[in-house]
Amino acid sequence: METLKGWLDRLLVADVFVVIGGAFWFLAAVLCEARGIHQPLAVFQQLWEPLFTPAIGLLMAAAVISGVLGWWGRRRSAIGDTAAQSSPHQNQH
Repeated sequence: METLKGWLDRLLVADVFVVIGGAFWFLAAVLCEARGIHQPLAVFQQLWEPLFTPAIGLLMAAAVISGVLGWWGRRRSAIGDTAAQSSPHQNQH
């Protein structure tokens, strides 16, 4: 399980760099387009669907899953703490 988590972490780190790189590429392509150089934006548009859309989707899904797992862990911890606190009181009666 730890190996799977390690691979997922590496995948997400690479994914972040793909998204950041795509953002910089888009910015540069827009600047080139304003100067009459059309190729960078054309290449970006060709890669939008097969590369950047899934990369952004994966990043958003990972953020949502991380948030849900964090919430679930805090909830389980709070329930465990409540149960542990109520147990000694019951033994005193």
